[in-house]
Amino acid sequence: MHILDTIVGLAKKLTEVGIALIALAIVAQVLFGSDAAFIPGDVVGNILKIFSSLGGQGLVGLAAVWVIYSIFKKD
Repeated sequence: MHILDTIVGLAKKLTEVGIALIALAIVAQVLFGSDAAFIPGDVVGNILKIFSSLGGQGLVGLAAVWVIYSIFKKD
């Protein structure tokens, strides 16, 4: 059981790092624009596409947002 707790803890830490990197990329893109050399692609545009596609799905999109929120919610 200790190994499973270690794996879950590692997954949570990796998720936190990923969210921090996404936030940093958003701030950098706002400051330097979408053509900054150190940002791969259009981060803000991709996030907007994801949310618009979830919003266009109606109840299924709302359920998906709820699941994503519950995964990233801090205890």
